[in-house]
Amino acid sequence: MAERKPPRPNLIKSIAGALIGVQSEKNREIDFSQQRPLPFILAGIAAIALFVGVLVAVSQLVAGG
Repeated sequence: MAERKPPRPNLIKSIAGALIGVQSEKNREIDFSQQRPLPFILAGIAAIALFVGVLVAVSQLVAGG
């Protein structure tokens, strides 16, 4: 049985929608129908790390440090 991989734009759209809480029911069902959760987990961790990095950088700029 061939393993289905989520297309990269759909993966990015799913992660972004999930992070801000606006993902549609249709997209959520597509995400949960995938065979492997690992791409979503890794992309989610990367997105959160990027978000935290941006927050740290902005706070450094605002604090002048």
